[in-house]
Amino acid sequence: MKIVICDDKEDDRGTLKALLEACGQDFEIKEYGSGKSLCRDMDYIRKCRIVFLDINMDGMDGLETARQIKAECPKVHIVLVTAYVNYALDGYKVKASRFLLKDDLDQTLQECMDDILWEIQQEDRVVEFGFVEGNMRLKVDDIIYIETSKHKNVFYTQGKTFSIYKKMDELEEDLKGMGFVRIHQSFLINMKYIERISSYIMVLTTGKEISVPKSRYQEVKRQYTLYKGAE
Repeated sequence: MKIVICDDKEDDRGTLKALLEACGQDFEIKEYGSGKSLCRDMDYIRKCRIVFLDINMDGMDGLETARQIKAECPKVHIVLVTAYVNYALDGYKVKASRFLLKDDLDQTLQECMDDILWEIQQEDRVVEFGFVEGNMRLKVDDIIYIETSKHKNVFYTQGKTFSIYKKMDELEEDLKGMGFVRIHQSFLINMKYIERISSYIMVLTTGKEISVPKSRYQEVKRQYTLYKGAE
């Protein structure tokens, strides 16, 4: 697994690298001394799973670096590292996965890596179905939702759709435990793509709005709350 460390202080890069190597995993770790030099190497970032960014760097700081990386590589996990706790809220603005204090790395890094590696494992799960278009292997993380259309169920993914002659009840069972919620007979939603649920309307990150029946509303919200708590 490829990991990037970006910090303008060589000693801090060395400390973090040593702690990562002590995690006992097979990591390829590449170091950068500035946000600007890192962003010039976007092709390498696309191959990475985790990027550790110091917030307080000269020139392009870690927050601006994170914004540029997320714009090009939204699936990369960003971990912001800093000596100052007052930057924590800024991490949410740039969709960072975690926020760590430099003084606490020896106590917090292992748990952080365990959590992120679990999330990556979830993202890499693959399912195989016999679609009308042929047998396909799909990453669970790429399935946005499934909708009943006439006598078929349609998988909506990033940029493509696939149709299948299989009952929604069977698909719900196939994807059980993988982060999907059934909001009524015609929709099975990947909760990763839910932006919000309010006033009996579910809004997805794609902008699609779906009505949630009153009879299912509280249960759908409960499942979504549990899912967000487990992230």
